[in-house]
Amino acid sequence: MSKRARENIFDRLNSALTNGTFDKQEVDFLPAESLDQNQKVEKLKGYMEAVRTEVHVVDAENWRDELKAILKTRALKTLLYAPQTKIGKLIEQEWQGEDNDEGLPKLVTYDGHIEAFKEDLFQVDAAITSTVGGIAETGAIILWPDDKEPRLMSLVPPIHIAVLEAEKIYNTFDEVMRAQKWPEKMPTNAVLISGPSKTADIELTLAFGVHGPKELIVLILS
Repeated sequence: MSKRARENIFDRLNSALTNGTFDKQEVDFLPAESLDQNQKVEKLKGYMEAVRTEVHVVDAENWRDELKAILKTRALKTLLYAPQTKIGKLIEQEWQGEDNDEGLPKLVTYDGHIEAFKEDLFQVDAAITSTVGGIAETGAIILWPDDKEPRLMSLVPPIHIAVLEAEKIYNTFDEVMRAQKWPEKMPTNAVLISGPSKTADIELTLAFGVHGPKELIVLILS
């Protein structure tokens, strides 16, 4: 493009900004659904299963029994957990006194700086993390990684297990931000996950588990 042609374009743009009139019309937002808890659970479950997430709706008092059954069917050797979280403490209590004959994986504790744990992190079979909520409208769970439960716990192991309380499933992203007062306590890294890792090549061939967990398992505590 010649210099003169470029100048003509900028002159026309500047003239339009200076002399033009711009009438902004008010646009109504689409009304958000207001679902009850059971409906939110079912909608979230349906959307996540559509992208190959394994979702289990379990009793809040007995979810650890379901976790054990899931782990046994996969014959996993190790399970990474964060002992300083609520979920981690419950798992630690559950595993106390259990013997290896039950087919349960060995617990691997994350209790140090991530730089010192990298070598072990890439050797574990699965990791379990907590969540801060879910979004029914888009079928996603929300993680707030921190020093106790870093992002790599849900990113590196081949299987990621996430525990979600049903009462923390919201209709929309806007609703969860308002209800949980995100502006007052935003983390450095908020993560929304809808399924196992996936990517597509130039021919739009979808592949799962290329750059992250091959499996995502969500336990919804009802």
